[in-house]
Amino acid sequence: MNNIPQSINLNSIKMLLKQHNQEHLLKYADELSYEELLALTKQINQIDWSIFTENVKPEVAGSFIEPIHVLSDINENEELYRTTGLNAIREGKLCLLLLAGGQGTRLGFDKPKGTFNMGITKDLFIFQLLMEHTMDIVKLAGTFIHMYIMTSDINYRDTLIFFKEHNFFGYDPEYIHFFVQELNPATDFSGKILMNSKSSLALSPNGNGGWFSSMHKAGLLDKIFDSSLEWINVFSVDNVLQRIADPVFLGATIESGKMCGAKVVKKAAPDEKVGAICLQDGKPHIIEYYELSDDMMYKKNASGDLAYGFGVILNYLFPISRLKETLDTKMPNHIIKKAVPYIDKTGTLIEPAEPNGLKYETLALDLIHEMDDCLVFPVEREREFAPVKNSSGVDSVDTARELLVKNGYEL
Repeated sequence: MNNIPQSINLNSIKMLLKQHNQEHLLKYADELSYEELLALTKQINQIDWSIFTENVKPEVAGSFIEPIHVLSDINENEELYRTTGLNAIREGKLCLLLLAGGQGTRLGFDKPKGTFNMGITKDLFIFQLLMEHTMDIVKLAGTFIHMYIMTSDINYRDTLIFFKEHNFFGYDPEYIHFFVQELNPATDFSGKILMNSKSSLALSPNGNGGWFSSMHKAGLLDKIFDSSLEWINVFSVDNVLQRIADPVFLGATIESGKMCGAKVVKKAAPDEKVGAICLQDGKPHIIEYYELSDDMMYKKNASGDLAYGFGVILNYLFPISRLKETLDTKMPNHIIKKAVPYIDKTGTLIEPAEPNGLKYETLALDLIHEMDDCLVFPVEREREFAPVKNSSGVDSVDTARELLVKNGYEL
């Protein structure tokens, strides 16, 4: 493109890219239309360059890791916890955050994962199940609860349309707030940012821990900080048996006086692919399954149980006041090898079958470590943990359907 409009300061973009050794991103600039070049330079200007150099998640090695106490008196104090939790909900102290930015790609489904139909003889969508679970508490408490739903740029429109078409599954739409998750560029193994076309970068959501910064940029956190809200329940679209706004969980966390809460299940096997909750240097911490050494994975406590035998299910309670204090805290980056579609040196789109690039993500579990302590709240696997991550095999549509049937659902 020979005549670059004044609104695109190409010289400053070139200087920026040279500073970060990424000049190749403008390789095709002369071939692009004004609109394409404008879109590309906008993506470049939005890059958070610090993700490549700062706050990489530290290794577990060198830290003092030890088991964490798990709450054991839920049955004895269930009524107290439920009453405390329901009162807090009625007083408007709880809001909800649904992490729903993913597509159903691994299910062979090219739409938002939440729109996947778990039913066989009738419709039973994942979003429907989660909204119905929430409505159970709404009816019990006699009040709607503000719910924030994090989408991605890819599925925002489809998600919004889906909810409108299904009348928000009976939920008051005034209490539902959609926002879009931020994106990070992927790189090759040498740190060069990949492109998926001549006019666009290879971008992907910045991890399920990106909800905090994404809500802030969407202008939602200021409203929360200025409200009577005290707690936010963060949960994922992946788990179709997810118990949301659980008053017993909320009440137990409040009564404990601890700063946050995490629902966990007993691991099905020492090497199950769930994050193990523990203490790291005296603070609550979650070790990813791939970070566990064999010694830690199989270590037993005095009772003969796995010392690190409880895994998180991505259902957390965080205090609004503490989150406000950590607003400027940089979350650690997890650098993950993934197969990333990209254009090669000839401009041809390549869709690799094996990992060829790096994605830079923050994870919700890392916010746990920003808290001084955590209530570890165990739940029954078969009642509250039915992840839908694969089309078949472990944690699949089939296994989740089996658990739904066990819990009384007609499919």
